[in-house]
Amino acid sequence: MSDRLENLLGALVLAVWDSLSSAAETAAGHPGALAAGLAVLAQDPGLGIEQLKRQLGRTQSATVRVVDQLVAEGRAERRAGHDHRSVSVVLTDRGTAAAARVLDARSAVLREAVTVLDAGERTVLTAMLEKVLAGITADRAHAEQICRLCDLGACPLPACPVEGAAGPEPRPASRPQPRPIPRRYRSNDVRSSASPGGR
Repeated sequence: MSDRLENLLGALVLAVWDSLSSAAETAAGHPGALAAGLAVLAQDPGLGIEQLKRQLGRTQSATVRVVDQLVAEGRAERRAGHDHRSVSVVLTDRGTAAAARVLDARSAVLREAVTVLDAGERTVLTAMLEKVLAGITADRAHAEQICRLCDLGACPLPACPVEGAAGPEPRPASRPQPRPIPRRYRSNDVRSSASPGGR
């Protein structure tokens, strides 16, 4: 049995990740986990450090440094958590706009990667990716890391194969469900590509 499929997949993953991480870091203005932190907090506001740490796959101290940077730049605020002992992190308008730029840059890279495919090939690839993503999702924590740069506007939670494989997430009643970044922050190009019939 040939390993060519796996080798091609490995090359594709690296090529796309190199372009995606570079674009996201440029949009965020910083290297590392800050771009993912913006994307996560914009779509799931009010997370605590522990919850954000799990999604970013970082240590407690590294996650605190990400939040410190966001707060210092006026992109986020620390607020009292639901039990008044914890802290929740909420993006400011400036932070939400930066998160939108990160997701727009990500979308542009991914759109370019699949532009060679026709409509039928896109449909087939979508089904394959859904199956592979569901198959590699180990648990809830892994699911949150996989989707840390995902765009909920393009892939709502009910349609997400990773979310489906991870199972229901226990959420306090006081914590709202994740939602897409408001459209006013997104570029027109991304809006049109996400509309019916857009490529």
